[in-house]
Amino acid sequence: MTTAPCEHDAWELLSRARQLTEPALRKAVDRLPERTRAVAEYHFGFRDENGNPSAGDWGKGVRGALVLASAQAMGVAAEQAVTAAAGIELVHNFSLLHDDLMDRDALRRGRRTVWSLFGDAQAVLTGDALLVIAMEVLAEEPAMLQELCSALLCLVAGQSEDCDFEQRTDVALTECLAMAAGKTAALLSSACVLGAMAAHASPARTNALRRFGHHLGLTFQLVDDLLGIWGHTAVSGKPVGADLRRRKKSLPVVAALSADSAHAHRLAELYRRSDEPMGEEEIGEAALLVERAGGRAWAEQEAERQRTQALAALAAADPAPEGAHALTLLAEAVTRRRW
Repeated sequence: MTTAPCEHDAWELLSRARQLTEPALRKAVDRLPERTRAVAEYHFGFRDENGNPSAGDWGKGVRGALVLASAQAMGVAAEQAVTAAAGIELVHNFSLLHDDLMDRDALRRGRRTVWSLFGDAQAVLTGDALLVIAMEVLAEEPAMLQELCSALLCLVAGQSEDCDFEQRTDVALTECLAMAAGKTAALLSSACVLGAMAAHASPARTNALRRFGHHLGLTFQLVDDLLGIWGHTAVSGKPVGADLRRRKKSLPVVAALSADSAHAHRLAELYRRSDEPMGEEEIGEAALLVERAGGRAWAEQEAERQRTQALAALAAADPAPEGAHALTLLAEAVTRRRW
């Protein structure tokens, strides 16, 4: 498959960021106890499920790339922010291990998830261990550690609301956006702040980058939700339709349910049958109903609106050219995501 120039450039940017960050990630994971280390190495793709060395995929590394690019935008070399990039990737992966378990997702990055391969307990313990070593990595930077802890509290609040929404029938779109701001945007916003802190940027420029990360995070979640319904497993690394199968109230779904139409009412009826997961036929019908009720169009338009606001905040940060280019590439790639 060929890629557009912007996509290619974004992929190269992410690849370089991963190359810078991976040695610090490996060093941190090496400190874990043997059994937990083996599970963590599998999750990161450093080893296969039989324990053999592997050059697997540990993810796109978007959050680490945001740290490095934000440092460059504030006028320092990306290398000065590698520790912070590793710390935020460890935190992100802690959240993924727990998220996969809570959602009972069996695939991530095209491979079996940790809980499905090693069991629930190992997923919880390994996630906890990644959080601990993330704290250790940033222990020498108290201000960065405090920033990351604040973002984590927002992430936990957002995840809790996400779980609560699955049991409710009256979720408002404003509530769903607030949930996404905690669950996803808080950590992307914090990534940009950590990069600014590594560069000792002024409060005004740091706050502008915080706003950039916030709006980019909402864009990211909106696109993720769209891919979860209309994407492909090769792109998302997870089974398409999994959110609909368990009647998850993602942003396009809530937007559709908020419409006063026959399509919205039929979708609500499907979502009320919560005694068992949707079958393949119901998943197909639900996807069509979300689209016809306007959920897909709203999510696409809102993702574009959030991207525009992100770029306005980036301009307000008065970024250096190289970092500005990198952050703009990331914003474009997140919005048009096909990787």
